[in-house]
Amino acid sequence: MTDDWSGAGDPPRVDVTRPSTARVFDYLLGGREHFAADRRAAESVLERFPRAGHLAKDTRDLLRRGVVHLAGTAGVRQFIDLGSGLPSTGNAHEVAHRIDPTARVLYVDHDPMVLSHARTLGTDGKTTMALSADVRDTAAVFDHPVTRGFIDVDRPLAVLASGILHHMHDPAAAATAGTIVERLGPGSYLLLGHFVDDGTSGGPQIEAAIRHMGLGTYRYRTWEELRQLLDGLDVLEPGLVYGNEWHPDELTPTDSPSHTLYAAALGRKPG
Repeated sequence: MTDDWSGAGDPPRVDVTRPSTARVFDYLLGGREHFAADRRAAESVLERFPRAGHLAKDTRDLLRRGVVHLAGTAGVRQFIDLGSGLPSTGNAHEVAHRIDPTARVLYVDHDPMVLSHARTLGTDGKTTMALSADVRDTAAVFDHPVTRGFIDVDRPLAVLASGILHHMHDPAAAATAGTIVERLGPGSYLLLGHFVDDGTSGGPQIEAAIRHMGLGTYRYRTWEELRQLLDGLDVLEPGLVYGNEWHPDELTPTDSPSHTLYAAALGRKPG
């Protein structure tokens, strides 16, 4: 099921009694879009893994740097942000519009509260829109009338997947990445950000503990598994690296406790 939202209609129903990944993430970022159940879940994670807050911030910083690079260096003016979530600041359209106010950003998420959050973001139907869809169903995203009317698939675009594929089980993640790559036209991009198991940082133990807490899938994949998600793309410099080593700038932390838990890469569709 998909729904578009551009500023009209009743707000979606939100279950405030069960924690949401998007709202837990917003809490870890210091945002305001969360409820008591989300705060309890987030504090439970922080109690076991104090690095969780740093990890959330590192993923958000990658999104910022990715959009800056894509809009400023690569000249991209169309973005599809998958699993966009609820952060109060530093959203893709805010970053892109500082470079070009006409850049278009489509937010996609299955959490019903994201549509409500779109009001706060100021989706105007011209440069910013939100679509409620399960990103694993790439046809529901790319073939939706909203997407077709908003994104010109004949021009280069960038799909931002800086924090979504590690919430999918193995077959779903590979299938989703593969169909995204198939959908990309020549010269378009996929920004990948993903939890990494480098063999030394305890990723599998964190993954198992979070799953035991009932907070959904948090999949730490090896470097080789991450490379497979980029099949069909030319991986641009500096390659697949730890997240904070991907085009760092003056705002990128150099001593993050979660440095070895997160990886990033930018792939470009050849042709």
